[in-house]
Order: sequence, then C-alpha cells, then structure tokens
Amino acid sequence: MKKYSFLSLIMVLGLWNSSNAQLAKFLKLDGRIPEVWSGNGYELTIINQDATFDPNHKEKLIRTFFEVYPKLTKEYNPKAAKSVTFVIDTAYQGVAAAAANKIVFSSRYLKAHPKDLDVVTHEAMHVVQDYGNSVGPGWLTEGIADFARNKFGVDNPAANWFLPKANPNQKYENGYGDVASFLVWLEKSSGKELAKTLSIQLTSHTYTDQSWKKLTGKSLDELWKAYVSNSSI
Repeated sequence: MKKYSFLSLIMVLGLWNSSNAQLAKFLKLDGRIPEVWSGNGYELTIINQDATFDPNHKEKLIRTFFEVYPKLTKEYNPKAAKSVTFVIDTAYQGVAAAAANKIVFSSRYLKAHPKDLDVVTHEAMHVVQDYGNSVGPGWLTEGIADFARNKFGVDNPAANWFLPKANPNQKYENGYGDVASFLVWLEKSSGKELAKTLSIQLTSHTYTDQSWKKLTGKSLDELWKAYVSNSSI
C-alpha cells in the first residue's frame, strides 16, 4: 500500500491556502487533514477525528480494507467504487454505517472492540452492494453483508463473532447473522451461489419477492421453514 498526504493532492489542484488551518477550514475538517492510501487500483481516505486513537489500530483497519475490499468487489460488484472514505467519528453513537462510498465508524466502539476488524468487512460490503434506491428489503441487505463477513473476514473468531445456529424462534426479518446463516445453509443445500446472485439482483434492481421461487423452486417462507427446522450449520 502507498500512503500520500491529502495536502499534496490539494496543492496539485491549486487549492492550497496560506496555512494548514485555512485549508482544513476550506475542507470543513476542523483541523483534521486526511490521509490517503492506495494499492492495487483502490484508494482509501482516512479522516480520523479522534486524536487519541491508536495508530496501530488504524493501520489494522486499513490493512483489513485492502485485503477484503478487492475480494468483495470481484465477487459481488466489479463496478463498485474504487475510492472509499473512512471517518473515525467521536460523536457517532452507533457501531458503523455506510452510505455511498463513505463509512463512519464510532471511535468509541472501535476502542472498546479492538479485535473486531471485520466490522470493516461488513461495512465495506455495503459499499460494494451499492443498492441505491433498490426495492430490496433491508433484512436481506444486512444478511448478505454478514454472509460476506463470514466468508471473507480476516479474523472473525478473534472478535468472538460467529453465525448463529438456526432455531424455530428466528425470523428472516431479523436480518444480519440469522439471514447470513440461512444463506450459508441454502447454498449448501442447493449447490448454488445464491447470496451472490441475490446481491447482483439487488444491485441491478431486478430483485423481487419471486426471486427465491425462480432460483430454488420454493418461496422464501417455504425455504425459511425448512431451514429453521432442519439446519446443518
């Protein structure tokens, strides 16, 4: 990976002001100058709002991105954004959130869970999904992201992150790990790359409630009933 200062880009573009403070004001970054990393045709911009954030932890997040993002784009969407921005946010109260090609991480969460590097994998998958105004359900979006985390994650066990076992009380509307486990089971049962197919349909806005029937011969409800009552995961 190659690192270069965002300042050099601004200077090339002729947007340099007389001081870093003025430049930061121009960029609306409150004094924080971004770092830009590049490698293998991809670019990652880091905006760190937490002056106390461990540089070694930040480096691990960067390395995770460059390890998993090319794999995710190759698998699910080769047209996904080549440039992604991470914001390590001191004010964000959640865990992480992705919109377009920007991912916001809670610095509080990252500090409390330093081994959860694959939060990057989950959120990067949202960038790859690029569903836009898709009519696809949110539970499936999150389920596919956790499916991708399970498949491509760099160290899920270190974060004590595992897919849940199926049980009759689960509902697919729960999304996340419940649906990811369902998709793993469904792929093993069918021998088809259904998570990939469904994600591509969502990206292209061709997904409908009938997609399950067309792909497997059974409705979603029929498949889910079979899963929760007879899972081998």
